[in-house]
Amino acid sequence: MQQKSQKKAELLDNEKPAAVVAPITTGYTVKISNYGWDQSDKFVKIYITLSGVHQVPTENVQVHFTERSFDLLVKNLNGKSYSMIVNNLLKPISVEGSSKKVKTDTVLILCRKKVENTRWDYLTQVEKECKEKEKPSYDTETDPSEGLMNVLKKIYEDGDDDMKRTINKAWVESREKQAKGDTEF
Repeated sequence: MQQKSQKKAELLDNEKPAAVVAPITTGYTVKISNYGWDQSDKFVKIYITLSGVHQVPTENVQVHFTERSFDLLVKNLNGKSYSMIVNNLLKPISVEGSSKKVKTDTVLILCRKKVENTRWDYLTQVEKECKEKEKPSYDTETDPSEGLMNVLKKIYEDGDDDMKRTINKAWVESREKQAKGDTEF
């Protein structure tokens, strides 16, 4: 009888899990895309507003820095995790000199500039490329009508079907008037 109860106890011991896993308290991760940034001579400062972030434990707010990126993870804030990853910073930062501060409803990320007293016009390289692509190029050496044609070409390339039809119609009507000798617009 004792042997049977010992065997039952051994079987029950074998059924116990090897490790106790803590239940996951966060439901899902929210990607942070809304932020503001500013700069001083020594730092680029990124401001992220998260309601109640000052009430979570300090270890739940983590920032990992590399020379050209940082990623923020806020764990278990109102039942969710919040994540922000910024890669390809415009210029290199000092990993050792960079830090974070948690203030009332705000996380402040301080990226120490590797080269002080330099101005960052953009936060990331990608942002710079997008903004500069949007800028029209002004070439003072070329014919002004050529510049206008380049702007129209860009509008045509970026435009929808209605825009393309409108530009085509205007171009055809202009050519027809020129062929008739009617230069009045």
